[in-house]
Amino acid sequence: MGRDPMSPEELLAPYPPILRATAESLRALVQRTLPDAIEAVRPGWRLIGYDVPIGRRTRYVAFVWPEPEHVHLGFEHGIFMDDPDGILGGSGLRKVRFVTLSRPGQIRDDVLERLVHEAVRVASMDRSQRVATLLDRDAVRTAIED
Repeated sequence: MGRDPMSPEELLAPYPPILRATAESLRALVQRTLPDAIEAVRPGWRLIGYDVPIGRRTRYVAFVWPEPEHVHLGFEHGIFMDDPDGILGGSGLRKVRFVTLSRPGQIRDDVLERLVHEAVRVASMDRSQRVATLLDRDAVRTAIED
């Protein structure tokens, strides 16, 4: 008989109250923004992941990842996302991007909600469409620099 999956509350229990509150506020934001999202703890990564239904499948789009000093709201295909506010970190990573918070409300909800919606838009694309967004972005950057 297998063990029941870990709950988000169990994952967050060992963290300091301010980081638990930060993670809970991000969970609520994702759930409010994506009411159809499937929330599940991914124990190997020690994070809370979100999958959304797209067509007949689901796609992994976002995560809340507590660490000892802060909490990340991350996006699986973040490299392909538009980031008009320039707040996504993780440029040294292959494709994941994230924002980092140390307290609830540190970044306005509307800004985070836009990123969550953008993550779903990107996840809805096929691979060639995602790559095309990078090429288009590079072409615009080159045109501006010239």
